[in-house]
Amino acid sequence: MKLWLPLLLAVFAIAAAPVSEPPAWKAGAASAKITPENAMWMAGYAGRTKPSEGVELDLFAKAFVLTDQAGGRFALITMDLIGVPRNLRLAVAERVKKEHGIDPANLAINASHTHSGPELRTSKLHGADDLALREKEAAEYTTKLEDTLVRLIGEAIQKSVAANLDYSTARCGVSMNRRTPDGKGGWSNFPNPNGPVDQTVPVLKASTADGKDIAIIFGYACHCTTLGHQKFSGDYAGYAQQEIEKAHPDAVAMFANGCSGDQNPYPRKTMEVAQKHGQSLATSVQAALETHMQRLKGNIRAAYREIPLAYDKLPTQEQLLEEQKSTNKYLATHGTRILQRIAEEGQLPTTYPYPVQVLRLGNDLTWVTLGGEVVVDYSLRLKQDLKDPIVWISGYTNDVMAYIPSLRIWQEGGYEAGGAMIYGTHPTRWSDKTEENIVSTVMELRKSVK
Repeated sequence: MKLWLPLLLAVFAIAAAPVSEPPAWKAGAASAKITPENAMWMAGYAGRTKPSEGVELDLFAKAFVLTDQAGGRFALITMDLIGVPRNLRLAVAERVKKEHGIDPANLAINASHTHSGPELRTSKLHGADDLALREKEAAEYTTKLEDTLVRLIGEAIQKSVAANLDYSTARCGVSMNRRTPDGKGGWSNFPNPNGPVDQTVPVLKASTADGKDIAIIFGYACHCTTLGHQKFSGDYAGYAQQEIEKAHPDAVAMFANGCSGDQNPYPRKTMEVAQKHGQSLATSVQAALETHMQRLKGNIRAAYREIPLAYDKLPTQEQLLEEQKSTNKYLATHGTRILQRIAEEGQLPTTYPYPVQVLRLGNDLTWVTLGGEVVVDYSLRLKQDLKDPIVWISGYTNDVMAYIPSLRIWQEGGYEAGGAMIYGTHPTRWSDKTEENIVSTVMELRKSVK
């Protein structure tokens, strides 16, 4: 009997051991450098007076494709760029549908919003030394970028293997609200330690059954404005991705910016500070990876809608003529641009096609993506209004057309409330119904993707 005891115990141990389930997904990721090969006009700061002067940190575009057991697919693209032009989103979505069979509703394109990347707008560049040349460069770069993004989706599909999908979260203290009362009834761009923030770092990891990393996707709500010089750089988000890929050499690290319209990194200004902020964020991601991550299972569901986001009362031609006379050169230039729109288009638009997207990855994670520079109030509100176990909110996705204020900020006024509109081609600020229109659309789309 003593001889049989070890064998019986071994049999019982095998029978009691948990059976590992096969991976519930297929996943693949790909990456490509998108640093301009030549000097270009840079995006993000209206006061720039010359093109780029070199490269501090290369810029990348990255793609992640997730496939569920029913064959449904979700594709995420992240870019170390200022934004996502609407024409780029539309062109890439059309080609991805045609070439790879992924529906536009299942495609999300997020920009890190680095202010140290190339200008993507192909008209009305600010302060350009040679406007025709700079517009030509932007158009050529955007055409090449479109091809790169579509190719990356194909590469990610080709690389897809059986995978697990795990989620966790951490916190990072780099960001601070940047709206501070100026004592005169207005608001200044200055660190406000008492202002609202969302310092959550959501982390999604795709890995093979034997634990090999495929992709590490993470978010954070903070402007990529540590730097303000003339060299290309992904700013703190670029350094964070670099650090994560050093620690996880098999993984493609992807950063998705959150609702950071009124959030800045502090302190600012130097490369060393950008590197430190990147290291801080990478450390937070690593902390999330070392928790008991939540395994996601289920199918992919997605809904996408472009809503007619209304402008406030449109300016008259007389008001625009007065703008042209302003001693503020940016306001004067805005008046000229809007008058030109009237001359070319006949009349000003009353709305803008604003993208809202809701993704369900498995049974627990709801990922909301919003266009534009969405302020942090949207993240804080939607995390309360949506009752799903995991809620992830990203801004700067599928189109970055302007700041998107909450009603609170719209009423307070200031840069994010509408003051920044003078730097673009929008005729005026958004209406006071903006927040409710966006939030109600999110809730409707969520109901449609059970």
